[in-house]
Parts: sequence; structure tokens; C-alpha cells
Amino acid sequence: MPVVAFPVRHDWTRAEVEALFELPFTELLYQAASAHRQHFDPCEVQVSTLLSVKTGGCPEDCAYCPQSAQHGTGLAASKLMEVESVIEQARQAKAAGASRFCMGAAWRSPKPRDMPKVTAMVRAVKALGLETCATLGMLDAEQARELKAAGLDYYNHNLDTDPEFYPDIIRTRTIQDRFDTLGNVRDAGLKTCCGGIVGMGETRRQRAGLLMTLANLPAQPESVPINQLVPVPGTPLADAPPLDPFEFVRTIAVARILMPASMVRLSAGRAEMSDEMQALCFAAGANSIFHGDKLLTTGNPDTEYDNALFQRLGLRPMAIDQVSTSTHDTPGLTIVGSSECCGGGCCTEGNNCSCSAGGGGCGTGGSKCGCKDSKSDAAAVSLAMPVLQAAPTACAPEDGCGCGCGCEAA
Repeated sequence: MPVVAFPVRHDWTRAEVEALFELPFTELLYQAASAHRQHFDPCEVQVSTLLSVKTGGCPEDCAYCPQSAQHGTGLAASKLMEVESVIEQARQAKAAGASRFCMGAAWRSPKPRDMPKVTAMVRAVKALGLETCATLGMLDAEQARELKAAGLDYYNHNLDTDPEFYPDIIRTRTIQDRFDTLGNVRDAGLKTCCGGIVGMGETRRQRAGLLMTLANLPAQPESVPINQLVPVPGTPLADAPPLDPFEFVRTIAVARILMPASMVRLSAGRAEMSDEMQALCFAAGANSIFHGDKLLTTGNPDTEYDNALFQRLGLRPMAIDQVSTSTHDTPGLTIVGSSECCGGGCCTEGNNCSCSAGGGGCGTGGSKCGCKDSKSDAAAVSLAMPVLQAAPTACAPEDGCGCGCGCEAA
């Protein structure tokens, strides 16, 4: 089959994104799976754990959230956990197969008195060899720098929904507040984890707007959690009608095409998804899950269930040293082949080939890497159209490869 190049773009229009949503379902999944394979092993899924280190009593009014003090959910507020308790939870998560540990606190933003304990948690979890993430609300520049110095890898701060629908969901902080926090996180050198929630009553156009906004950020989030609303009694969205499962899978697929080098995380709402729906999400490019029987305060499939599902689908957990190997936002480089090809020695640094840059080369066993200088427009394609264009399949003589891996000199 011909292979399409899926470059990282920051100039998506709403019309282009809506056109992707309108593609026939099987065509959309094919394009998403192709984009996924260019940056990731399609059989690997990162396993993450999310721990609420401070639950309930949040002053924000997010319509979906049971932790808001403004909603009558009956959830009792708790104090910030002790560091030792967090360490024990992280140890258990690692023993269960998690390579990533995220800590969440229900408040508007950390107070100065909270930061020493929070940074101690980060340092301790990092020392266990886990990838670290925190979601603590709004951050100022100094707080972001403190977390970076403590060893935090990712900071999660979701946009939640399309900016035009945002005021219908949250009134106590603006969308600009969220952009400001994301800017502080980026300036501190942290990776961003930023996504949203679908099924809150938004239209398809607004789902497209959320993904467009994420993809068009100055730097695309390295991690994009896509949550399905879990309606909780007592919240304003308790009676929201469920989103069609195929529409959720379409959202995953479009996220993968728009942000081909990002981790697309299948997050809240999995407890309500069938095995078949989750399998379609993995086929569409989702490559991370949260496991454990609770996701902050809502239900989640337990570890045994996920292990059994992985076995049935032939999936395997991603090792921590594999998480940061994609060519995210690499200037001038578009990968147009599978990562599974790397391991030989045919490509050279002069080929602008990520396979050789990783030390392995490409083309082992007759497989075709297909690294290509993206200054050429030959492999570019309008992703809103269901027409696929073939990538180069042979090296130029001057490349000195002779293996048919598809490299072109920069």
C-alpha cells in the first residue's frame, strides 16, 4: 500500500479538521493508523497511573467535575497526602507495570506552602525510575521552574473543550488562563500534557475546534489525553447523553492525524467502553491508558482487566526508555515508514534519517524505513482528502545506501 507522510503542522483550519471527521470510518482509521506507525510501534501502549494527592473541595466550577465544592456530589475534601504515602502508591504502580505516574490535586493553583511537599513527591517518584507528571491547576512561572528543578517530566493542563464552547462548561477561569499556564510550563522546559473531554454536549464542529486548537499551539503537546465524559450525579452534566462510540473513535483518529508524534492517551471513561471500542481506539492511534481501579475519583478498569485485554489484542506495555523516542516537532524531517524497520545500518546522518540518528540505521531484513527530507513537497498530502500518495521507495545513488529504504539526501 502507498504510504502518506504526516508532518507536524501548526496551521490547521477548522474546515480541514471537520473534513477529516467526515471521512468514511475505515478510511479515517487507515490514515490514523498510518500516521501512528510513522512515529510509534503500533503494538506498544504506555501504561500510566494517576493518583489524587489532594481530593475534593476545589473552588472551580467545571461542570463535569465531582471535585468542585460548588456541586452537590457528596465528595469529602481531603488534605494533601504525605510524601511517604505517595511513594508507596508509586511503588505499587510500578510493580503493576506502570512506567508513568501522575499526581493530581483539586485546587485552583498550588499555594506557596504546598510547593515543598509537592516537589518532594516529584523527586521521590522520579527516583523510582518512573516518568513523572503532575496536574495541579494554574501555575505561575516560578512554580513551573520549581517543578522542573524537582525532576518533573510532564505538566498536565487540559483545554477541556473548544474555546467557543468553553464558557458553557467553566466560568471561574478563562481559556486564556489555561494558555498562560501552558506558556509558563513551556518556558520552564517542561513537556506538556494537554487534551480535553468529549461528550459534554459539544457539537462535532466544536470537537474539531478543540483538536485544531491543540494542534496549532506553538509546540504541540507531547501528550494528548482524550477523555470521555463520566457523568457524575450532582454535577451539571449528570444527565448528559452518551457520545456515540464511533464518534469517540473518530476523535481519537483525528487527534492522531493532527498530532502524529504525540502520545494520544485513552483516559477517563474507559470503564464504560466495551473491549471492542477500546480496540478500535488503539487501532486509531491511542497509545496510552491509565490503569488502576480509580482515575482520580471515577471508576476505571482494574489492572487484571487491562492485562487480559492487552493479551487478547497482542499489545504490550511500553518501557519507560521508549516513551521519548518519537521525532516530535523535528524540523525538516518527516518519517514515512514504520519504526519497526530500524536496526540495520544503511542510512547515514547525511540522509537526515531518524533511524540512523538513533544509532540503529534502517533497512534490516529487507524492511523499508522511508526517511525523507520534508523540504520536498512530494510526500505531502492534503489530509482532508481520502487520496493517498506514495512516498519514495528507493535511495538515490549518491546516498550510498543501496538498500531501497527510501532515504533522500538532505
